[in-house]
Amino acid sequence: MNYTKILRILGKIMILEGVLMCAPLIVTFCYKETLINKLAFIIPILILFTFGFILKSLKSKRNNLYQKEGFALVGLVWIIMTLFGALPFVINGDIPNYIDALFETMSGFTTTGSSIINDVTKLSHSSLFWRSFTHWIGGMGILVFILIFIPESDDGSSLHLLKAESPGPQVGKIVSKMKVTTRILYSIYLGMTILEIIILLFTKPIPGYQGDHLFFSMLTAFGCAGTGGFGFIPGSMELFSPATQYIISIFLILFGINFSLYYLLLIGKFKEVFKSEELKTYFLIIFIAISTICISLVTRSAELLQVYTKEEVFRHSLFQVSSIMTTTGFSSTDFNLWPMVAQLVLIILMFIGGMAGSTAGGLKLSRIIICIKGFGINIRKLINPRYVPKTKFEGKSLDDTIINDVFSYITLFIFIFIATLFILSCDPVNGSIIEVTSSSSSYTVEHGFLTNFSATLATICNIGPGLEAVGPYSSFAHYSYFSKSILTFVMLIGRLEVLPILILFSKKTWKKA
Repeated sequence: MNYTKILRILGKIMILEGVLMCAPLIVTFCYKETLINKLAFIIPILILFTFGFILKSLKSKRNNLYQKEGFALVGLVWIIMTLFGALPFVINGDIPNYIDALFETMSGFTTTGSSIINDVTKLSHSSLFWRSFTHWIGGMGILVFILIFIPESDDGSSLHLLKAESPGPQVGKIVSKMKVTTRILYSIYLGMTILEIIILLFTKPIPGYQGDHLFFSMLTAFGCAGTGGFGFIPGSMELFSPATQYIISIFLILFGINFSLYYLLLIGKFKEVFKSEELKTYFLIIFIAISTICISLVTRSAELLQVYTKEEVFRHSLFQVSSIMTTTGFSSTDFNLWPMVAQLVLIILMFIGGMAGSTAGGLKLSRIIICIKGFGINIRKLINPRYVPKTKFEGKSLDDTIINDVFSYITLFIFIFIATLFILSCDPVNGSIIEVTSSSSSYTVEHGFLTNFSATLATICNIGPGLEAVGPYSSFAHYSYFSKSILTFVMLIGRLEVLPILILFSKKTWKKA
C-alpha cells in the first residue's frame, strides 16, 4: 500500500475543498451575513489548508497507484470531504447536530438531495449556497476534477481513480490522455451549467420574488447539473414558473445523458450518437413513463383533475419523470397524492436511474440492458449448450466478464438494500403519525413499510425524496440518529457503487504484500 502517495493526494483534495469553500464565504459578504456565518467557513478553510499543505509536502518513493489503492483512495476522499464539509452547518448553527450535518453534507456531495431540514427558510444564504454547491462538486466527481491537475502516469493510476468514481459498468478514456479526458468532461459540465444559469436568468425563475434571481438560478443549475435535489425555498420547485419548470425538465434529461455522447457531438460524430442503444432506450423509457403517468392522472384521479389543468398534468408528469429518472429529486407537486400506478412508475424509475457516464444515480440504464441481454444469453445456453453468444451492446460484444460483473453488482445492491431496509424497520419512529404540509393541503401519513422502502431506495440510488413520510414535502428528520448514520453511509455506497467502499474497509487492502 502506497500510504505516502495516498496522503499526498488527500492533501491536494483538502486544499481543493478549502478553495471551493471560498465560494460560500464570498456569499456571506455579498449578503452581509453575521460574523459567525463568516467564521463557519473561515475556520474549516484554515484547517483544510493547514493539513492539506502538510500532507501534500510528503515525499513518495513510489508514484504509481495500484487498482485497490485507487479504489480505497476514492472512498477516503469522499469521507474526508464530508467530515470537513459538514463543519460550516454546525459552526453557524443552521444544523447544530453533527450527525444531521453529516447526513446533509453527504446527501449534497453524493447528489442525493435527501434532507433533514424541515424549514429551509431558516438557513442562511451561505448555507443554502454550500448545500447546492456540493451537488455540483459531487456530480461529475471530486477526483475526476483533481485528475486535471495531477501529473499523468503511464501505469494506469489515473484510470483506476476514474473507474472508482465514475458511475456505470464500463468506464474508459474518450481520448488517449486521461488529463485531456477529464478536461473535456468538466468543460462540457461547466458549459452546460453556465448555459442553464443564463437561460434561467432570462425567465426569472420564481415569480413574485424580487431580486435574488441570479442566486436562485445558480442553485437551480447546481442541482440540475449534479442531479441533486436540495430545495432552497418551501415546496421545492412548485413555486417556479411553468416556463422555468419546462427548462429545468429539459436540462435534467440532458444531464442524465452520458457525457461522452456530448463529446461525440462536438467532434461531429452524429451517427455514433444516434446509434447509441442506451440513449434510445433512455428516451423511450421517459416517453412511456410520462404517457403512463398522464393517463393515470386523467383517468384515475378525479380530485386531482379539479386541481390540475391538462397542461399541468403533462408538465408535472414531465417534470417528475425527468427528476426521478435522473435521480435528482426536485418536485413540482406533491406526488404523494398521485394514484398508485403513477407512484409505481416513479419507483421503477428510481431503480433504473440515468445513463452510465452521466451525473445521475440508480442502477444505471446500461446495467439494466446488459442484465436483460445476459438473461437471454443464459437461457439460450441452457437450450443449446453449443450456443456462442453474439449479443452486442453499444457495438461491442458482451462477454461473460461484463455480464457477471453486472449480475454481481445487482446482487450486492439487493443485499445492501434489504439490510438497510431491515435496520430502518427497527427504528422507534415506525408506526408514528407524521404530518405533511404542502402549499395546497395538509394531511397525515403513518411512518410504515412504504416510508422505509422508499427511504432506502432514495438514499442508495441517490434520489432524494421517497414516498409517504419521506415524500417531497417531508424530510428524514424524524429518523433516529443511528438510522441517519446508516443512511449517510448508504448514500456513499450508492454514489461510489459499492466496490470502493468494500475495498476501503477490507483488511486485505491495508495488509503489506
